[in-house]
Amino acid sequence: MEIKTKKHTNKLVGFFVWCLLISLLVFVAIGMFQTSLGPLRSGKVPNFSLQTFDGKTYNLNELNGKIIVINFWASWCEPCKEEASDLEQIWLNYKSRDVILLGIGYADTKVEALDYLRTWNITYPNGPDIGTKISRLFRIRGVPETYIVSKDGYIIESFVGPVTYKTLTTILNKLLQ
Repeated sequence: MEIKTKKHTNKLVGFFVWCLLISLLVFVAIGMFQTSLGPLRSGKVPNFSLQTFDGKTYNLNELNGKIIVINFWASWCEPCKEEASDLEQIWLNYKSRDVILLGIGYADTKVEALDYLRTWNITYPNGPDIGTKISRLFRIRGVPETYIVSKDGYIIESFVGPVTYKTLTTILNKLLQ
């Protein structure tokens, strides 16, 4: 009787080991597939909700009819500093023209993010990407990354690396015609 129980226990342990191994392989395969997709470059913009550092909430699906510039940044990112004043100028010059700029702090602490915003005198809406949920929707691999979304909610342009005032104004002026 004891031998039967031992064989049964061994089979059960073996079954659980195989289940664990298969689960691990599936998990790794999914991760490799998602990584191979690369950053989001076109199509309907994923819906998300961003609570800014000052407590206001922006739901992307409620911004239809506006051109949206989405910028992923981090306080520790040197290239983000290169584009900071250009993005602020875009905000100041276009906010009255149905353009909204949303800054999304990536993998940063609240203290460092707020210090970055103060240092660069950034006034456009900014909030943290808690748990990198928004970054995963866009398949962000690094910062800065910037997306321009049309009034009907489609990504029409994306940039990996710092974006310039001149580049953004050219695109925004075309969209506003």
